[in-house]
Amino acid sequence: MKIDFSQQLDFNNVLIRPQRTTISSRSEVSLERTFHFKNSDTSWTGVPIIASNMDTTGTFEVSEVLDKFKMLTCLNKFYNLKDYKQFLFEKQSNLDSKSYSEYVSNIIISIGIGKEDLLKLDNILTLFPEIKWICIDVANGYMKKMVTICKSIRKKYPNKIIIAGNVATGEMTQELIINGGADIVKVGIGPGSACLTRMKTGVGIPQLSAIIDCADAAHGCGGFIIGDGGITCPGDMAKAFGGGADFVMCGGVFSGHDENPGELIMEKDKNNNEKKYKLFYGMSSELAMKKHYGKMANYRASEGRVIKVPYKGILEVTILDYLGGLRSTCAYINAYKIKHLPKCCTFILVSQQLNTHFVK
Repeated sequence: MKIDFSQQLDFNNVLIRPQRTTISSRSEVSLERTFHFKNSDTSWTGVPIIASNMDTTGTFEVSEVLDKFKMLTCLNKFYNLKDYKQFLFEKQSNLDSKSYSEYVSNIIISIGIGKEDLLKLDNILTLFPEIKWICIDVANGYMKKMVTICKSIRKKYPNKIIIAGNVATGEMTQELIINGGADIVKVGIGPGSACLTRMKTGVGIPQLSAIIDCADAAHGCGGFIIGDGGITCPGDMAKAFGGGADFVMCGGVFSGHDENPGELIMEKDKNNNEKKYKLFYGMSSELAMKKHYGKMANYRASEGRVIKVPYKGILEVTILDYLGGLRSTCAYINAYKIKHLPKCCTFILVSQQLNTHFVK
């Protein structure tokens, strides 16, 4: 038994220290970034924010909104070949070649590590070879099989951008990049609002410390990371980028909108006022297991919760709020580009972030 006594931090444990800045307007800040990926020898330019591959957020409908802002959508792994054909063939017929190419460059195929997942990937890429992103997604990225599968997909698709995860430590981040051939590692064990992994297993690392550790490890060997989960507000997203995340993935942030699947739920509050909600749930929840597999296997526990998210209206409003918050962060610390955030960022430890005296 070992104990690591080093301080581990989450987003609510820190604030970003302001400093002298020559930026006089948020409009001077660029949130776009160009990446060149070492293992795939491929480039991508856009705003490095990703909708999570949950079936309530990783949808074609969400991707259409995020694409307008040059943001990425990691499509959920429950889309089959027929779903891709139906949506993308329609896209091809309705868009000019440049618009279609730009859209496809912002969607990510998400798969597991089973034989049926690999077959589905082959079928999708045979029909749509222009898709450049693959996310190999499992809850426990520490499995030896994960590296093996990652390596085989890299061999078969040498020019595709490969994302692998999830992990929360530097050594496994480097393993997936160096020996697995991943370009990007997805970082986060249990920080999501719909995730119960930490409660059910006792496993995890506070998300900000995980990002700092994994970013340092990835950048040292030419790779990148995605901070996946734990974002509750624009300030959290700024801290994730400040901690070294190259991309930030969000689930709950992008849930509860018109573009998300599911019916509106109407309920009365204690004052008899009508409130509107949409369901958002973890992909390891009992609800998700029964929906996609017919049952919850008796060898596993439900590691996700079901949340009624207050209805938020159109997704574009939320996106603009987060992008505006990021630009403001950059303006406070003299970061003209989102790429400069880590170099300009100094965290200070705090015991309180907000004055909530008058908040009910």
